[in-house]
Amino acid sequence: MEDQKVEVYNSVSEYNKMANHETMHPLVSIIDFSKSDPICQFRRTFGFYTVFLKDIMCGDMNYGKHSYDYQEGTLVFIAPGQIYGINNDGNYVQPGGYALIFHPDLIKGTNLGKNIKDYNFFSYEVHEALHLSEKEREIVLECFKNIKLELEQSIDKHSKSLIVNNIELFLNYCMRFYDRQFLTRDHVNQGVIGKFENSLDEYLKSDKPKSLGFPMVNYFAEQLNLSANYFGDLIKKELGISAQEYIHNKLIEVAKEQIFFPSKSISEISYDLGFKYPQHFTRLFKSKVGVSPSEFKALN
Repeated sequence: MEDQKVEVYNSVSEYNKMANHETMHPLVSIIDFSKSDPICQFRRTFGFYTVFLKDIMCGDMNYGKHSYDYQEGTLVFIAPGQIYGINNDGNYVQPGGYALIFHPDLIKGTNLGKNIKDYNFFSYEVHEALHLSEKEREIVLECFKNIKLELEQSIDKHSKSLIVNNIELFLNYCMRFYDRQFLTRDHVNQGVIGKFENSLDEYLKSDKPKSLGFPMVNYFAEQLNLSANYFGDLIKKELGISAQEYIHNKLIEVAKEQIFFPSKSISEISYDLGFKYPQHFTRLFKSKVGVSPSEFKALN
């Protein structure tokens, strides 16, 4: 519930203490929750990256303002600063599954640190979690095992790079698994594509471009109850182009039709489509069509 308290864990050691887990490295940890004491769940926010692998059902999880079933055999990714949690009536429960947690300081100056934003699933919502096959689950556990083995070694000059490389390998596997999920949920995805197309058509036929402005990816993601990153990745996988590019292409189609309305000037068309300045419309049109709107009208 929204009025439940939010527990804040800024360091890996703080979370380890809560989970009754030994801190073997100040910036990274692999946690086996079956070895933890029963805990009372609250909404939480972390100062580090967190990946949960849940092996048991443990109630509904809140993320933002919504509540979702948290299924077993699921990977959930939480970025620093995000609020997540499980509604609880004050009873203590025995957690299950595993977690990988790592602090942003661990990956500073590394290849992973430079590319961490490419792993869009840290900005997905809980209901967009990664549902694993049994084989994929084995791969995840093997990655966790390798990270844990490295944590058990004495820290030396190779420790950081080996730990970070293993985390990066794990995240790359997760990218592959998400690609698979987009493909295997094809019937669901097609429904999203259809709703997106209809919503965009309705938007452009209405007065919304004038009142709300240029159609943005975030707007349509919200209409479909998806995070912008998940929506963008889904569109790219299904259509082969970004959601923004799809919107641009649709705008140009509509603009081409309107250019031949005798009563409409190029400026009016640009404002009707949500552009603040006609020159922005002209620039986009020329980049897509190869000629300016005026030249297109003259040629046709």
